[in-house]
Amino acid sequence: MHSVRRRRHAAAVAGLACCLIAGPGLPAGAVPGRPGPADDAVRGGVPAPSAGEVAEARAVARERGERLGATTVQVAEAQARLEELVAEAERLVESYNGELVKTARAKELAEQAAERARTAGVEVGEAREAVAAITAQSYGGLDITQPMMAMMTDSGGPMDDGYLRRASILAHMGGGQAETLKQLRDAQEVFAILKAQADDAYTERQEAQARAEEAKLAAEEAVAEQVEETRRIKEEQARLEKLADEARDAADLLARRREAALEQARIARESAERARQQAAAVRREAARMAVASGEAASRWALNVTAGSARGDIAADWALTQLDKPYVWAAAGPSAYDCSGLTMRAWERVGVALDHWTGTQWTAGPHVRLSELQRGDLLFYGQITGDPGDIHHVGIYVGRGLMVHAPQTGDVVRVAPMWRSDLVGATRPT
Repeated sequence: MHSVRRRRHAAAVAGLACCLIAGPGLPAGAVPGRPGPADDAVRGGVPAPSAGEVAEARAVARERGERLGATTVQVAEAQARLEELVAEAERLVESYNGELVKTARAKELAEQAAERARTAGVEVGEAREAVAAITAQSYGGLDITQPMMAMMTDSGGPMDDGYLRRASILAHMGGGQAETLKQLRDAQEVFAILKAQADDAYTERQEAQARAEEAKLAAEEAVAEQVEETRRIKEEQARLEKLADEARDAADLLARRREAALEQARIARESAERARQQAAAVRREAARMAVASGEAASRWALNVTAGSARGDIAADWALTQLDKPYVWAAAGPSAYDCSGLTMRAWERVGVALDHWTGTQWTAGPHVRLSELQRGDLLFYGQITGDPGDIHHVGIYVGRGLMVHAPQTGDVVRVAPMWRSDLVGATRPT
């Protein structure tokens, strides 16, 4: 009886051993304790990439990344140069705008001086004609403004009564109307001098305007060239970025395939080891199984916080001009430069501004940046004795944002107000 029990026990142990060996699910063809097919292949029978292939792919990705990095530096340098040129161009454009304003005022002064000189000439002519008429009527056509000449041309002698009478009358008249005529002539000369000075000033302003326009055009050309150069480098950057992304993706794919293959091989080895240990335990009649399981969960939380009547009107109107192109010295309605946009915005509420940041900066009280209101003008550049060094202006629209016409190739848009060259704000009045 005891021998039968021992045989049954042995058979049960052997059967349990067979079940335990098969239970862990060894891959087909695997030999416990030895690498199986999973060490050399991944799912579907695709050969696993070798370490050398992964390293080569990583090297290609690294080389492309270095080229991309060098090009990115070039882009940054080109962009910085572009920003410098744009700032200089903005300064020159505003200088040109200022010259236009100054030339217009010089022309107005020259025209006023010319009108005063013309009026003085007319008055002198009228006075001369009046004196000549009196002379012709009373003294036989003698010019009382030149008494000595009248006496010299008199046909009578020095002792002639008519000669003496005329000399006395001419002397008397010369002391009156001749003095008035002389004063008118002096005034005419003064007005002529003032007119000449005004004409010279106007000519100088025209020459300065021409020089400013030439500098503006040169700056515009330099900006256009730099924009094209920056565009070309950015295109190269985009091309290299695509190649670098492809290389990184390829290297990552190879690395993942290799990791998957190595993981499968690890699982196979661990399964074989477990089977060996289980078989040994059965043979020692001490088979034990322990199953442990656990799970971990992570949770993410997203916390999203929402966020003077004339100034509001100016700001709101400026926002209606979004996406209109930036054009040098333009003031609407289809395109703007920076001071042209601000001029038109405040024009909507009856405030007249010059088309120049130099005078817009002084068009009202300066306000603290901590006390900004919608519609306030934000200025950029440098505070010096030359108002032309303030080269850019935008309109504050609230929440640290402004609407402005930035630069050539760009459009009217909303942007953060904080820049390194922010110098202050003005509330137009």
